[in-house]
Amino acid sequence: MKCALVGIDGRVRHVERHATGAERGAPAVVATILDVADGLAGKAYADGLRPVACGVAVPGVIDEAAGVAVWSGNIGFRDVPLRDLVAARLGVPTALGHDVRVGALAEARLGAARSSRHVLFVAIGTGIAASHVVDGAAFAGAHGAAGEFGHILVRPGGPRCGCGRPGCLETVASAAAVGRRYTELTGNPADAAEVVARMRAGEAAAGQIWQEAVEALADGLVTAQSLLDVDTIVLGGGLARAGADLFDPLHAALRERMTFHREPRLVPAALGDEAGCLGAALIALDSLESS
Repeated sequence: MKCALVGIDGRVRHVERHATGAERGAPAVVATILDVADGLAGKAYADGLRPVACGVAVPGVIDEAAGVAVWSGNIGFRDVPLRDLVAARLGVPTALGHDVRVGALAEARLGAARSSRHVLFVAIGTGIAASHVVDGAAFAGAHGAAGEFGHILVRPGGPRCGCGRPGCLETVASAAAVGRRYTELTGNPADAAEVVARMRAGEAAAGQIWQEAVEALADGLVTAQSLLDVDTIVLGGGLARAGADLFDPLHAALRERMTFHREPRLVPAALGDEAGCLGAALIALDSLESS
């Protein structure tokens, strides 16, 4: 869990990290969230600050209007009224959001895409998820499940995804997939960063797997651009740390695939680990303005 006290000016005043402890089960995770939030509020008061709102962001399917964590495979949430639980514990207005969507909000309003009206934020890590932001508002979809970008079908008959279908984008282009595919091909365990390093050193197998990932990601992004017509795509997550090794070939692959669509600006995320905390603060402040 990444946690912070954030001023209304967007400045981070204090940062903490705590183990999620998902293996203990959803009730224990909820208890930890409440304890951590209470501790942060106490820290604020001790420093002469007054908390005015709380934002909480979690993965999975989120009903933001109702403040309910509907489902999360990683944590085990099932219909947890997290917003109301935190609000009752702290006594301040609370907003609940999706982890990727709040990161997208932060990048769109404060980070790499702050000059853009139409933004697609893509987080590439163990899986791949995305969020569409227009004029500083992230769209959750009719059922709170928008942005499952990693489950765009890009390679029919390809590797089987955890969702049960073969060929999803994240089976080829996620950081986890890059490492897994390299291990399968060579028999040598490696994570994505090691694959990139071996590609730079001229290893053919690493280069092949990296190129496959870039091509698949380009196919997914062109599909998204055809649907959304954004002016900026922000890439975040572990894979984006590859820098020019990702962005240069991805730029070229996108350009090859574009026909009549406008080519979006492609930029790395700027806020790093702070994006989630800043985004959670933004939805908290938004909830005050809308109340």
